Amino acid sequence: MRQSLLFGRTLRDTPSEAEIASHRLLLRAGYIRQLMGGSYTLLPLGKRVAARIESIIRAEMDAVGGQELLLPFVQPADLWRESGRYDSYDAGLLARLADRNGRDMVLAPTHEEAISDTARRELRSYRQLPLLLYQIQVKFRDEARPRGGLLRVREFTMKDAYSFDADADGLDRVFQAVRGAYEHIFRRCGLDPLMVEASAGAMGGTDTLEFQALADAGEDTLLVCPSCGYAANVEVAAFQKDAGSSVKAESDTGGALQPSAFSLPPLEEVATPNATTITQLAAFLGVPASGTAKAVFFHAPARGLIFAVVRGDHEVNAAKLAALIGADELRPATADEIAAVGAVAGYASPVGLLSRPEAPLLVVADDAVTG
Repeated sequence: MRQSLLFGRTLRDTPSEAEIASHRLLLRAGYIRQLMGGSYTLLPLGKRVAARIESIIRAEMDAVGGQELLLPFVQPADLWRESGRYDSYDAGLLARLADRNGRDMVLAPTHEEAISDTARRELRSYRQLPLLLYQIQVKFRDEARPRGGLLRVREFTMKDAYSFDADADGLDRVFQAVRGAYEHIFRRCGLDPLMVEASAGAMGGTDTLEFQALADAGEDTLLVCPSCGYAANVEVAAFQKDAGSSVKAESDTGGALQPSAFSLPPLEEVATPNATTITQLAAFLGVPASGTAKAVFFHAPARGLIFAVVRGDHEVNAAKLAALIGADELRPATADEIAAVGAVAGYASPVGLLSRPEAPLLVVADDAVTG
């Protein structure tokens, strides 16, 4: 087709809503146009690029034995109730609606429920395993703050794959095969992403790897060790903690953790008036922040109040905590929820608190404060 006949004009000026380079270029070159917040039209050039990417994905997935299907975008809410995710899926992201007969429906943010239902209807024997199914389908997640052009949107196209295996060994083999397929896909697209350990989040699962492209506009923080090659999303990254009762503190220059001369004194009760922060408490007691414990309250649906205890110079990793207790969602606890278990924000201690049916309480202490 001639350029003069191509639908979609180029733009001289950068639209005001474009924040990052990729967004600006896609708009100015006539690849995409915004329909509403978090929703974009692919113009002919954009559609051609998407189609080429899809063809690469199909070729590599087919090469490892994948079979393509297409699952419905609108799904019955009963499937989500059966899985337990209708009420627990990430707050606000699941779009709910009803048809003309009043049946509850959802716009699919993901397709685990639909593929599981399809497989249980069609599979009749273990001889049909292993089975690797994949699709390239639209998803909808009602993001509160869409941003970055196509990076974080409400409506998007995802390639998702699902394997059904007779045993864990079979699952591992498929996992490695798909991992290799993904490496080939990115290589053919001219990308060299970093593969890191990650959190499965609401998707569930055990071993999770992410392919991350490093960019200034990214939203994730990665921790990488240049010596051993360890790489992980900060949500799941593990590090070597202090041995025994020694305490370490971060250097004044923000460098690596170094052993400090501080050692924990014998246990005794000490009044700490007007010391509601770790900084105030450490100054009052004359100890480094690493010699104190920090209390952070969360609330999880179906679990109640979560009392997390970490070392004073550390922060609670909410993603790790949620995975540990099996919660899909965590939010900061309210003052009333904290008071319901007999605690006071700023002065709370896990000692002496009671968990009751009307106010359930779970105390989780990091191993850095448990000796």
